[in-house]
Amino acid sequence: MLGFDLRGHTRAEDNWPVHAPRMCWCVMSLQVSIREGESQDSLLRRFQRIVQTSGIMREAKAHRHFLSKGETARLKAQKSARRRRSYG
Repeated sequence: MLGFDLRGHTRAEDNWPVHAPRMCWCVMSLQVSIREGESQDSLLRRFQRIVQTSGIMREAKAHRHFLSKGETARLKAQKSARRRRSYG
């Protein structure tokens, strides 16, 4: 038996401890199919453009490390100050 929690369930998705929150990952899948007469280079460029516009890489980089609320606010203030200095 893989696991047994206090409720008596033995299914794989119910093997979490009762007090532990379940992790939820939202996975966005992009699908790009090759068009008639399209080269692989243009297919790759089209895929990279879709990834760039969808913001997947930006989201992944933003969640690479944990940032506390205070640290997030401090970085936001620094970025705002940098923007104010560059514009005038």
